[in-house]
Amino acid sequence: MKLLYPAIFTPFEDGSGGYTVEFPDLPGCVSEGQDLIDAIEMGTDAACGWILDELEDGKSFPGPSSQSDISTNGKEFVNMLVLNIDAYSAKYGSQTVRKNITLPAWLNTYGEKNNINFSKVLTDALMQHASH
Repeated sequence: MKLLYPAIFTPFEDGSGGYTVEFPDLPGCVSEGQDLIDAIEMGTDAACGWILDELEDGKSFPGPSSQSDISTNGKEFVNMLVLNIDAYSAKYGSQTVRKNITLPAWLNTYGEKNNINFSKVLTDALMQHASH
């Protein structure tokens, strides 16, 4: 699942070129970087972790605001960041749960004959559902 969230970038006051990154839709999700590239990477990592924590705790997460709805002061700017939750979860996710499911025999046969990974299909479907 890929998500697009607005982030507010605030330059460090010391003029060093670094930025603080805040996600207005994800309470308490703040990061920083020593330059703009680092700030984008660190912000993306923080937001992915924030959302993954919510999902692993069985909670929903807020949807993104429109970039145009976010106000800033003269020094700040808003940029949209892509959050690849699947990639982040594969790298850092700590929890998996084994589920026993029931499905029609013909669908099981179809899946097995076509080498379909049932866990992946179910995970992808649930992630798609969670993003709505």
